[in-house]
Amino acid sequence: MFILSEDSERTHGKDARSSNISAGKAVAETVRTTLGPRGMDKMLVSDSGDVVITNDGATILNEMDIDHPAAQMLVEVAESQEEEVGDGTTTAGVLAGQLLDEAEEFLERDIHPTTIAEGYARARDIALDALEAEVIDGDLDDETLEAVAESSMTGKGTGGLTAEALAEDIVTAVRSAQENGSVSRADVNIVAQSGESSSATELVDGVIIDEEPLREGMPRSVDAATIAVVDTDLETREASVDVEYNVQSADQLDQAVESEQRELKAYADALVNAGVDVAFVTGDVADLTAGYLANAGILAFDSVDDDTVQAIANATGASRVATVADIAAEDLGSAESVHVDRYGEDEVTFVEGGDVGKSVSIFVRGGTGHVMDELERAIEDGVDSVITAIERGGVVPGAAATEVRVAQAIREAAAGIEGRQQLAVEAFADALDAIPRTLAENAGMDPIDGLVEVRAANESGRAGIVLEDGAVTIDDPVDHDILDPVAVKREVIGSATEAATMIVRIDDVISAE
Repeated sequence: MFILSEDSERTHGKDARSSNISAGKAVAETVRTTLGPRGMDKMLVSDSGDVVITNDGATILNEMDIDHPAAQMLVEVAESQEEEVGDGTTTAGVLAGQLLDEAEEFLERDIHPTTIAEGYARARDIALDALEAEVIDGDLDDETLEAVAESSMTGKGTGGLTAEALAEDIVTAVRSAQENGSVSRADVNIVAQSGESSSATELVDGVIIDEEPLREGMPRSVDAATIAVVDTDLETREASVDVEYNVQSADQLDQAVESEQRELKAYADALVNAGVDVAFVTGDVADLTAGYLANAGILAFDSVDDDTVQAIANATGASRVATVADIAAEDLGSAESVHVDRYGEDEVTFVEGGDVGKSVSIFVRGGTGHVMDELERAIEDGVDSVITAIERGGVVPGAAATEVRVAQAIREAAAGIEGRQQLAVEAFADALDAIPRTLAENAGMDPIDGLVEVRAANESGRAGIVLEDGAVTIDDPVDHDILDPVAVKREVIGSATEAATMIVRIDDVISAE
């Protein structure tokens, strides 16, 4: 009796587990060499010849063309990590891969997958409890947050800039958007523009948009600008049903044209009468209306995306209006300056010194597109790490010190666990050791020697694998301002465990057309 179609394929039992685990380990191995301050970069080339050079784990996995369903689970781990906390994607991938490697040895010894999964779950809970004990006491002052940003960016492509040089701007940007202990990520904008060295990267008090004015004749700079944000089209209205107009004479045609012109001019007149200097329109603006606006000396932009106009509204205090017919003074915002600057063939608009002033932008420059893109990714990680530290519970030591100490706590707790689950709990601790071992290897140390040294140092104090002035040492990362948000570590442990246990529990793979 045939249950599956002839085109279906089925892999089950040990073969299914082996295939899934091998795929997951292969993904983890791909990003492993990018971990740490001396991590290496990957060059990803698409079929069309597009090139991405990065050591950001989430970017690498997103750009790779991965078909294997189990491998896709590790990609989802990286995506979840990036979405939730903005950093730690490589660490999560490495840990998940090592958990699969440890599980594979147990499966070869006929230990049931459920036992492994339950042991990993108990170890995860122990790890999360131990993690809380590593949180550094004290307020998150600017100096601490700058250390978090710098730690997040160290080893990533920052062009001619150091992570330290960018960290201060990042913290200033986040603090500007902070209100009542939370930060709106939409108020911290990162805009990249190639054509100049990365040292030209700067912090701008306001919003930067990649938009050009509607007409060349419009002003390029407006001081003390009154701003309108319009959420509609400024074009001739169209009927909601199919209709036909029967024009029987030249006079009727002239009347129709004049009516259309009056309607389009009315849009411009409404903005002029309201005292608007700059208009940002989410919809389309008719050419005739744009001409009237230019003649009136109004700087206008159309087809501005929703996120951008919301950022402008937040920064300037403007309300998003659905019609310009009865626009009121309280609907308008203001800014110290709106100016359009040219960079090569591109034009970029700056809205600075908004009336509300919550929005701030980091204007990223790079001599080439590859440098600019990687610098932008590094800054995004730095911003997300600082926001995560502020909103989700403090910081812990970096440089793998936290992983080593959490692994020690798991081993101590494993002694009180009976049965085969104890083996899985101890294996979880061994998997955590992959983080310091990988850091040591990528830094040029012997990985085993590095792991042994950092373990021994944590017996009497706190220590991690620290890179200082080009030399690798075993020292307290807090003394070197190497700090990570505790929420990043929580997410790494939780998401890596979930992915590994899900893959281990699969014993049947059925694929069909």
